Amino acid sequence: MIRFKLNGQNVQTDAPPGEPLLQVLSNDFQMNGQKFGCGKAQCGACTVQINGDPVRSCVVPLSAADGRSITTVAGLAVGGKPSRLQQAFIDEQAAQCGYCTAGIIVQAQALLDRNPKPTDAEVRSALDGNLCRCGAHNRIVRAVLRASKGA
Repeated sequence: MIRFKLNGQNVQTDAPPGEPLLQVLSNDFQMNGQKFGCGKAQCGACTVQINGDPVRSCVVPLSAADGRSITTVAGLAVGGKPSRLQQAFIDEQAAQCGYCTAGIIVQAQALLDRNPKPTDAEVRSALDGNLCRCGAHNRIVRAVLRASKGA
């Protein structure tokens, strides 16, 4: 049995320890914000946080979650409302198809947790491994900077 916190709630599963965390989150806990993109940790669509660190859940085994805290994009909401970062994405219309958005938001939140006032270059560097085929990169960067200003 593997036990961990998922978005602040204690959970457990008897899924195989080697199963990708992404599959367990989706199949066992109906957490569907993070997406399967490449399956090789190269696109970032599956990004979640383990103890505050962004990880690519498509290649991280479930065993890595044991005794830790997992945060998905759903876990960033505050009182059922979008977090400041999520609201900034809405305000800046920083998503087109939305497939990559959850992973980008989770990655950006990890940046803001480490560096509450990043520069444009720091945001771009932190999000470099998150791919967006729609070309919303400039709006994404604006959204992260907006959130960092508390706008």
